Amino acid sequence: MIFENTIEFAKKQDEKDPLRSFRDQFYIPILNGKDCIYFNGNSLGLQPKTAQERVLDEMENWANYGVEGHFKGRAPWVNFHDVFSKRLQPILGALPEEIVVMNQLTVNLHLMFITFYRPDKKRYKIICESHAFTSDQYAIDSQLELHRLSPDDALIELKPREGEYTIRNEDIISAIKENRDELALVIIGGINYYTGQFFNMELITAAAHEVGAKCGFDLAHAVGNVELKLHDWDVDFACWCSYKYLNSGPGAIAGAFIHNRYAKDKSLLRLAGWWGTDKHERFQFKRKFNPIPTAEGWQLSNSNILSMAAHKAALDIFEEAGFDKIIEKGKKLSAYVFFILKTINQSSSKKIVEILTPENENEHGCQISILLPEKGKDFFDSLNKNSVITDWREPNVIRIAPVPLYNTFEEVFLFGKILKEFADKEINGNTL
Repeated sequence: MIFENTIEFAKKQDEKDPLRSFRDQFYIPILNGKDCIYFNGNSLGLQPKTAQERVLDEMENWANYGVEGHFKGRAPWVNFHDVFSKRLQPILGALPEEIVVMNQLTVNLHLMFITFYRPDKKRYKIICESHAFTSDQYAIDSQLELHRLSPDDALIELKPREGEYTIRNEDIISAIKENRDELALVIIGGINYYTGQFFNMELITAAAHEVGAKCGFDLAHAVGNVELKLHDWDVDFACWCSYKYLNSGPGAIAGAFIHNRYAKDKSLLRLAGWWGTDKHERFQFKRKFNPIPTAEGWQLSNSNILSMAAHKAALDIFEEAGFDKIIEKGKKLSAYVFFILKTINQSSSKKIVEILTPENENEHGCQISILLPEKGKDFFDSLNKNSVITDWREPNVIRIAPVPLYNTFEEVFLFGKILKEFADKEINGNTL
């Protein structure tokens, strides 16, 4: 597509957008007295207008049935989570029996570590990316401590090359091969939260398996954002949250993927809970744990119904829109962001922004991270004054994430217009 940095072009793209009506299914926050431009769906997605009704439905069921709500009503709670496997299947590229909605992201990571990180004297090392989100770092470090291992010896953190912002896939593969005899696990954020880089998960998984290691991913910034094929890529496990691109509410219920080759293996070590035992035996309260032969076998407790109700409202929108169309629009929106940013740099006497995120459409999702060498915080504050919500990260990095379900080409253009005016006045010293 040939882009233009004009309001007319942006409005024309919005008119042709097959997903344009879905914006009306979300509440748009008000900032400074008007609808904001919300480019922070990579931190917290917007609220579907149906979410409140769905949660209130379950509150009503609780009021009407009490404990009998587990077995009565339109969607009895005992099987409430069953609907999610089908709705998440196209988003994850997984078989229904490989998907389970449960807990929170870091809890699920710890559960997966118990099963898939089994270090011994020979194989004990973990590879992860440097500057992973802190909850991942804490989880990894504490799992190493659980096995009486030191991160200084057992953890290999991969960094970008000198002068670069992202980690090359070939450097990850090289590190896997170099540590082939000692490597137990590769755990990578599918998309790095800071740079927005989307790693080649298929390549990384194949390399890990080739040397006899397991491979898992934190999909917090990938799920609902990029096309995933977890089953076909042969990923061992993955975990995600649903409050970002899946728009399911602050602190929403999370999920996990476990490849179906592990489903029926009852010998696998896991932290067991009563909701993971065979459904036919669940209320017989037998002493011996008998895991469900699917990803559900890793469940601990009964479902968080109120959180799941909001999650269902959000996933209904994904199903109605079609995930292939969401991905297609997301690529066009982000490509327009790259075009706008490069156009502003080219028209300026100095480089205004440094783009941290790889431009190749297969190496990023909605999020684009930019670094402003000069007056980055001032520009962030200027965005806020202009009713634009983005995300600030030290030092001088702004993360923007135009989300296809509720953001528009016109909003991308307006973001660029604000940046251009700020640069002309505050950086280039031009008089407006």
